[in-house]
Order: sequence, then C-alpha cells, then structure tokens
Amino acid sequence: MTNALSGFGLGMRRPHYASFVTGEAPVDFVEVISENFMVAGGRPIDTLTRAREHYPVALHGVSLSVGSVDGPHPDYLDRLKILVDRIEPAVVSDHLCWTGVGAFNSHDLLPVPLTEEALDTVCQAIDRAQTHLKRQMLFENPSTYIEFPGTMPEWEFLSEMVRRTGCGLLLDVNNIFVTASNHGLDPLDWLNGLPLHAVEQIHLAGHSQSTHGLIDTHDAMVDPAVWALYTETIRRTGARPTMIERDGDIPSLDDLVGELALARRAATVPA
Repeated sequence: MTNALSGFGLGMRRPHYASFVTGEAPVDFVEVISENFMVAGGRPIDTLTRAREHYPVALHGVSLSVGSVDGPHPDYLDRLKILVDRIEPAVVSDHLCWTGVGAFNSHDLLPVPLTEEALDTVCQAIDRAQTHLKRQMLFENPSTYIEFPGTMPEWEFLSEMVRRTGCGLLLDVNNIFVTASNHGLDPLDWLNGLPLHAVEQIHLAGHSQSTHGLIDTHDAMVDPAVWALYTETIRRTGARPTMIERDGDIPSLDDLVGELALARRAATVPA
C-alpha cells in the first residue's frame, strides 16, 4: 500500500466503486469527496478503506469554508481529522471559497472577494485547519462567474495565500479557462502570475456553455482549449499528479481511462 501521489488518477465515483475496491481500475491514484466519507463507519468507510489498499488517496473537501468569517467549524475539523488519521491520504485539499454562515451550509462553492480583508480571513482559516490536521493542505482556485469591484487579481491573492500559510495549490486548469473566459481575460495571465512552485496537484474537467458564460459542470469531456492550457501548464511546472473530475453524465470507466490517457500524452510532450 503506497502513499505517494504521482501520475494520473480519477475521482472515485459510485458507478465505478467495484473496480476501485478490487484494484482493477488502471489508475495511479484516486480522489474522493471528503464529506462523503466523514462518517463513523458503514459501507462508505469500508469502500474507501478497501480502495486505499490499492491506491494512494487524495481527500478533496467542499465544506471547509475558509472564506467564512467564522472560519472552519470545530466539529468539521474534528471529523476530517478522524478520516485523515484513518485513511492516511497522500493529499488533503479544499477550495478557496466559503460555503455558509454559522450552521447554514449552502452546499455551493461561493466566491471570496479578493480583498486584503478577505485574504486575512482565509489565511487565518487555513492556519487553523493545517494546525488541527497537523499537515499541509492544498487549496483549489475556483471558477468564478461575477467580479467584485476593487479586488486584486486572483493570482496575486493565491500567491500571498501560499506565502503566508505555507499551503500548496491544487491547480484546476479548467477553472482557469472558465474564469478567464467569463471575465474576458487571457488564461495565460493566470499562469504568468501564479506561484507555480506551489502546485502539487492538477485537476481537469469539462465545462458547459450557458447564456451568460461558461459553467464548471464536470459533466462533459475536457475541452480541447483546456487540454492546450494543461500542456502549457505542465511545460512550466513539470510533471504533477493530474486527475479528471467527472460528476455528471458519468461514462464508463473505460471511457474515463481513455480520456485520462490524453493527459498522460500531454504531460510527455517535449518542451
């Protein structure tokens, strides 16, 4: 049972559980949504424990809510720590976002105003979480659909967040493309400004076109423009653990593995 995150992986989703718990899925690692397994026992934990026997695991959370003024809830951190100690994941990550206030959880990744005040709030929350878990965490750049007035560039916010807290980045290449497209900007500006030395994992996913812009839906194949941006990212960062997220209209495991092979090829294109 190894515990190093490297190579190319997939999100472990219910239709493909059988292949992951037996080790038959031809991937280098798996990623799961942390909250789905933050339970005392039962089938979810049994499934993840059995998969962990064959693959390194990345825990990817959606409810840490580092952008909330009241910060991560102590009970949430306790339950996450229990899962981390039990599974011994290679990576623990979450998002640069807020998800609720007090006991209310919106179950959505809400945007953080990219201001100095918000940066202070986020860094304090990350420090609390990393101290509680006794380990570094990674944080994912979000996809955004609105712009707040008077805010700093996202890459500047992320750079300062990394510098202050020592956290790493989970770079979602699709989110860069979606955000840049929605705001009429060049996605290469994100790469030019990001602290690429802090990138420790990469996400790829599909998006959808809406009336008002692109939406990060995770229900389609990775767009050719995102593949091109991924190739450029890897050219700059070198090899990084890469996975494809698929949460809607989930195809067969063979189809996902075939798409993952595109990432393997893109990552080996000569510079």
